[in-house]
Amino acid sequence: MGAERDTLVAALKAASSEVEAEKIRARMTDAATKVIGVRMGTVFDLARQYMSVPLTEVDGLLASGVYELKMVGVSILDFKARAKGADRAGLFDAWMRNLEYIDTWDYIDRAAPRVIGWYLLDRPRDVLFALARSENRWHRRTAITAAFWIIRSGDVSDPLELCELLADDPEHLVQTNVGVALREIGRIDRDALERFLNARGDDLSSHARRTARTALA
Repeated sequence: MGAERDTLVAALKAASSEVEAEKIRARMTDAATKVIGVRMGTVFDLARQYMSVPLTEVDGLLASGVYELKMVGVSILDFKARAKGADRAGLFDAWMRNLEYIDTWDYIDRAAPRVIGWYLLDRPRDVLFALARSENRWHRRTAITAAFWIIRSGDVSDPLELCELLADDPEHLVQTNVGVALREIGRIDRDALERFLNARGDDLSSHARRTARTALA
């Protein structure tokens, strides 16, 4: 992606501003992440423009250490996953081989449901349970976030088990999406959510519990 990457970087720099960079830095979870300072709308537009690049080229974006380049990378994966005839196995493999680089909440929320969850709709979900048991908080958030697409398909069994594993997770950024998963489960199976909350509700963070209960309102 040599020349294309240079063009992409130039486009990002041309659209950057220090005001936007300060906003982005304020929400970073790792101070080592480099920030150019580009609005997300522009980042997503560039990802659409470059979505035809091979998956092997996305690897370089994800390994770049630059927030906006990495967001372009995960957005390309997401746009590819939405496309008719998507190479779901290839997209899943690209995510997994770059797992160490997908290390902020918004990278995960941007693409995990379609890239991971969609691929696993008709496959065993062992990988999600392995991620949910990881010591790495981003792996755990990936597991529960990927489950959103499985819940959307009407399958709540494995997502409920993932919520069981993560109900007392100490990490706020995991708990937030456990709450979202439970809310979506409740919209499909209210009784299952009520049983879960009766058994494990006290283990959830107040934020997750509050989010989950909105499905019962």
